[in-house]
Amino acid sequence: MKMKEVTLETVCGITSKLPDHTLPEVAFAGKSNVGKSSLINAIMNRKSLARTSSQPGKTQTINFYLINQDLYLVDLPGYGFAKVSEDVRKKWGKMIENYLYNRPQLKKIFLLIDIRHEPGANDRNMYQWIVSQGYEPIIIATKLDKLKRSQVQKQVSVVRKGLGMKENDILIPFSSVTKQGREEILDLMSQVLKDED
Repeated sequence: MKMKEVTLETVCGITSKLPDHTLPEVAFAGKSNVGKSSLINAIMNRKSLARTSSQPGKTQTINFYLINQDLYLVDLPGYGFAKVSEDVRKKWGKMIENYLYNRPQLKKIFLLIDIRHEPGANDRNMYQWIVSQGYEPIIIATKLDKLKRSQVQKQVSVVRKGLGMKENDILIPFSSVTKQGREEILDLMSQVLKDED
């Protein structure tokens, strides 16, 4: 998939109605400081389309990026961030749940996990919830460039085991610095369009 045209088309807050269209969507979910904005910018070949921040938990909206007029990339709010109130956290949770639960256009979910750490309770819950909704989440193990090459296989196993992934479930080690893993993600996004045809 070539990124010919990308626009941030719709931003949905807690009270917004989700956009009404028929194009397929792929959603990206992950913990607040997992590097989701950096990944989205790397995928789209744009420096700062998705706003990165030194403050985790910055994405508090569901952001719909229209790609090449034929597919939406949907950026979901980061979960599990400690510095927001319980009330706000619950509302975000409801917003994410509502999106994942009621969206016939949603074709694939990418779940981002920091490759350096064992998946936490929030990660495991999110993974289980996505699976329970009938999706097979694609795991993107971010921050690959922070590991030595000799550590990668071990950490991939840690993530797989920590989430309880099945043997044939897809896990893509990814670095927004070196762009390793980008082509695999784009291929999976292209596959969504092929399946639609």
